[in-house]
Amino acid sequence: MNEFIDECADALDRAVSERMAITRLTDKYGDLTIEQAYQIQDERTRRRVAAGDRLIGAKLGLTARAKQVQMNVSEPVYGRLFASDIHPSEDAVPADRFIHPRVEPEIVFLLGEELAGPGIHAADALAATHSVCCGLEILDSRFSDFSFTAADVIADNASEAGIVLGSRMLDPRELDLRLLGLILDTDGEFAASATGAATVGHPAEAVAMLANWLGGRGEVLDAGSLIFTGGLTAAVPVLPGRSVTATFAHLGSVTVRGA
Repeated sequence: MNEFIDECADALDRAVSERMAITRLTDKYGDLTIEQAYQIQDERTRRRVAAGDRLIGAKLGLTARAKQVQMNVSEPVYGRLFASDIHPSEDAVPADRFIHPRVEPEIVFLLGEELAGPGIHAADALAATHSVCCGLEILDSRFSDFSFTAADVIADNASEAGIVLGSRMLDPRELDLRLLGLILDTDGEFAASATGAATVGHPAEAVAMLANWLGGRGEVLDAGSLIFTGGLTAAVPVLPGRSVTATFAHLGSVTVRGA
């Protein structure tokens, strides 16, 4: 089993380092399970931390029910966030750093207290949260044509490639995050709009789901963790010379520019 996990982790790590898309793991290993996919993700996380990177939080993907049906999963998928992937807002994203980057707007939680599942509810997540801000997640599937199954994307750390944080941090208890709206634009042209309810009904529900999933693995969300709660709109490609901005009610805006 370890040899199989290592082989899959090696293939994905090479795809990242060489900026070269690979065929889906499930095309080669048709019986790849969700459990094995998380083992691959765990091994790749272990390698990054051993190499000096630092875990700073976690993320959810496939939070929209329509995407879950499309991927034949019954709940969101989960991934890890690393210090090396923080990208300053407004700074250009070099095209040669990624394979085919996209960005999606998200509501980001900063925990002020440890959150340990199971048994966590949205109210518990809000009570443990220090503040929220807006964010853009840079996605970059390591698979050809951005095509994957649920097992593939889990092994690929839910396509995580970078995170961009807004500068305005607010107390979530002073906001109605379910109704909090955003507009996504590319080069000033409208691309999409959404509210916080697009993330499993409420972003705090997403945090609770994450805490409970981790609790089932004997893990907790530490105080100080950043949680990207899931894309609120479809992801938009990052192209050279193209600017993508998400403007949120109350939380301000955040921008990624392609170079």
